[in-house]
Amino acid sequence: MTNAQSGTLHIDEATLSYDIREGTSPTIVMLHGVGSSRASEEAAGYLDWSPVSALGRRTVRYDARGHGRSTGGTQPGDYTWSHLADDLLTLLDNVAPGEVVDGIGVSMGVGTLLRAVTREPERFRRLALVLPPTAWETRTVQANAYRQTADLVDTHGADALRARVAAAPTLPLIAAGGWTFPPPDVDGSVFAAVLRGAALADFPDPDAVSRIQQPILLLPWTGDPGHPVSTSEQLHRLLPNSTIEVNSTVEDVQAIGAQVAKFLDPTAANEPETQVSGPARVSRNPGASSTEGCSRETTRESEDQY
Repeated sequence: MTNAQSGTLHIDEATLSYDIREGTSPTIVMLHGVGSSRASEEAAGYLDWSPVSALGRRTVRYDARGHGRSTGGTQPGDYTWSHLADDLLTLLDNVAPGEVVDGIGVSMGVGTLLRAVTREPERFRRLALVLPPTAWETRTVQANAYRQTADLVDTHGADALRARVAAAPTLPLIAAGGWTFPPPDVDGSVFAAVLRGAALADFPDPDAVSRIQQPILLLPWTGDPGHPVSTSEQLHRLLPNSTIEVNSTVEDVQAIGAQVAKFLDPTAANEPETQVSGPARVSRNPGASSTEGCSRETTRESEDQY
C-alpha cells in the first residue's frame, strides 16, 4: 500500500502488522486468505485492488496473526476464524474506534468477517466476500487436508510444504491469466498451528448467517474445490441482502477489484452513516499499538431495515 502509515498491535501472543492509507470515510478494512499476506497478495497479482484504492477511502490492510509480518503463537485455537475475528475487532477498536466500516475478505478473510459481523453487526456497513471457502457440510474434506498438511510440516518442515505447493497444478483460471500462486507467507515455527486452526474453523451457524442484514457482495470463481461456487450459492440463499457474481473467465477475475469498488462506493450506495450505534459492545483485550466482469448475477433485497 503506497503512501501508507505502518503500525503494530500487540494482542496476547501475537503482534499484528498493519498499514493505513488515509482518506475519506467510511474506512475499508481488507483481509487476506490463509497462507497469504499483504505482500504475497500483491505479488500474486490476480486480485487487482487499484479500483478500490481509487475510491480515495481510508483503508486498513493487515497481516493476520502468524502470516506475513505478523507474529503468532503455537496453539491451533489461535487461528480459528472465531479467534481471528477477535483480532479484527480489536484492531478496529484501535485504528477505527467508533466507526462503522466496510470489509473486504478473501477466503479465510470471508470466515473472519462472517464471525465478526454476527458478533458485532453494528461495526459493519457493507461486506465484499471474495472466494468464500468450503464451509459447513463441505468443510470436512478440506479440514482433513489441512490436518494432513500440518503433519507434513511437523515431520518434514515448512520447506517441504512450500515445495509441494510449487509443484501442485495451477488452477485453470490462474493458469489462463498467466498468474502463479506465491509460496505461503507463514513462519515455519507456527505453520502447523495455522493449518490445524484452519481445520477447526468454520462459518457461523446458518441461522446466525441468515440474520445478517448488511448488503453483501459474493464473488466466487469457478474450478477451485477449495473455494466452491456452492458455498457462495448457499450463503446467497441465507443472506437476505446479498448479490452473487460468479467469475468464470480471466476477464471476470481481472474485474473483481472494480466490482468491489462499485459495491463499496458510498455515493452509489447512498449510506452516509459512519458512526457505531446499537447495543453496548463486548469488552475485549484492547491490545497495545505502536505507529510505524462476471458470468451471472442475481440480487435479493431484504424487506427489513437495519
